[in-house]
Amino acid sequence: MSEPLPWLRYYGAVPASLDYPDATLYQTLAATAARVPESIAWDFLDTTQTYRALLAAIDRCAGALAALGLGPGDRILISMPTSPQGVIAFYAANRLGAVPALIHPLSTPPEIEHYLDASGARVALTLDAFYGQFAATNPRTPLDTLILARIPDYLGPIKRLGFWATKGRKIAPVPRDPRVLWWPTLMSRSDPGTGAARGAGDDPAAILFSGGTTGTPKGIVLSNRNFIAEGMQAAAWGQLHEGDAILAILPIFHGFGLGVCVNAALMAGGKSILVPVFDPAGVAKLLRTKRPNIMVGVPTLYDALSRDPSLESADLSCLRACFCGADTLPRPVKERFEALVARRGGKVRLLEGYGLTEAVTAIMATPLTEYREASIGIPFPDMRAKICAPGTCDELAPGEEGEICVSGPAVMLGYLDDPQADSETLRVHADGRTWLHTGDLGKMDGDGFFYFTLRLKRMIKSSGFNVYPSQVETVLYQHPAVAEACVVGVPDASQVERVKAYVVLNDPAARGEGSESELIEHCRERLIKWSCPREIEFRDELPKTRVGKVDYKLLIADHLGKHRDDRTS
Repeated sequence: MSEPLPWLRYYGAVPASLDYPDATLYQTLAATAARVPESIAWDFLDTTQTYRALLAAIDRCAGALAALGLGPGDRILISMPTSPQGVIAFYAANRLGAVPALIHPLSTPPEIEHYLDASGARVALTLDAFYGQFAATNPRTPLDTLILARIPDYLGPIKRLGFWATKGRKIAPVPRDPRVLWWPTLMSRSDPGTGAARGAGDDPAAILFSGGTTGTPKGIVLSNRNFIAEGMQAAAWGQLHEGDAILAILPIFHGFGLGVCVNAALMAGGKSILVPVFDPAGVAKLLRTKRPNIMVGVPTLYDALSRDPSLESADLSCLRACFCGADTLPRPVKERFEALVARRGGKVRLLEGYGLTEAVTAIMATPLTEYREASIGIPFPDMRAKICAPGTCDELAPGEEGEICVSGPAVMLGYLDDPQADSETLRVHADGRTWLHTGDLGKMDGDGFFYFTLRLKRMIKSSGFNVYPSQVETVLYQHPAVAEACVVGVPDASQVERVKAYVVLNDPAARGEGSESELIEHCRERLIKWSCPREIEFRDELPKTRVGKVDYKLLIADHLGKHRDDRTS
């Protein structure tokens, strides 16, 4: 692309380039703690911790993890909601030069086993409520230590009692297991002296799991530099400064939840309001009581908030920037939310962005001072984007549709132990830059604003989370009654897309509500909940393409033809 970049004229006060330190995530957090030691770093269900106390907790945790044998290059699996323990362990591992692999805490035993095998982690951290899922695994590399935390670890006496009365007493007792080490015990151990923080900017900092541009679940290796660049870019774009507060609604196994809602806030000296469970009513309460300045979420969240009656009497003038990602934002949702904020004293606009885990998270967004209908925005500082003819490195002219390709300091190191996928996704173009081929179709207008069209891969986005049809189909095929299966995403008013399965049974006479319930339950036992089909349609046969593959596009078109009212605007 020729210089100057067309989108720079719309940057306003945002600098076109930033100065990224050659440091680790721990070192950048330590610098913040030295700058604003008594500022609040996080708020978790009304418990708070200053930067000075957070850094001390990270150092204690790092010392204890080192005593367990965790060192440079080793992996630790973190399966936690957005909570103090997950945040502390993440930065503690980083101080040691170890690499945390973060996964959803509701992952099933087969999924956990896959993640343990992929990462080779010998140490894992999860909640006591999920001990059973880990106990049911048999990874190739056995777990040496399973650190168990409890939600009440960081709650005051009254909230601890409330948690026990409502949820805690329902958690099954943890049996005697020599691998188990409880979080308070870990944190009470004396620091054996871990020395200076280890690592450099280009070292791996985390492994996040996503579908990748090939549509198959993969580990994505992200560096310290990737996270630092993303954090500084997002902070500059959203005007996140010292003393600001951001709602950490998106979970820490999600690139945006970890990279922006936590790390960007801590780099800037802001406060991250940790939200362990997504609940629109709970988020509405946090808006009323915590008064955050910045909020990031998915369309379903903003849709729910725009309909929440409690916000009709709230003061929402605190909101300065609201961004929506992970799914296409329906225009009615945008208008309803903006109207609500306007009625309650705010002037914020709900802006869209675009990103993918292979670049930590968002790499472009709509500017605070400019709007284009249906646009996903313009690239962040130091990020480049262009449209290429699919399957090639040839750049297309403005207005032409092709594959979205991105380049810059947020682009991943590569996939975990998958050089073939690296070569397919990360390509050096004629300009000498390494470009990430996203697998998404879109176009760019003459001013440099980008527009998302559709995914080249078959990934489904349900309530902002990735669902991989091939993974669900594999589970369906494991049921002895299933002869053929095809999984697609269909429009849904609340989830944007819901998972639907088309199934051919070995015995067609067995189809019915009982068979549908049995297959859905079969999936629930083996998959995380949003990957499970919400409905199953039985067919005598599935349509095929000319080369004999199941024609999933025809199935989607057939569904849309029968359920036109399901279309989202």
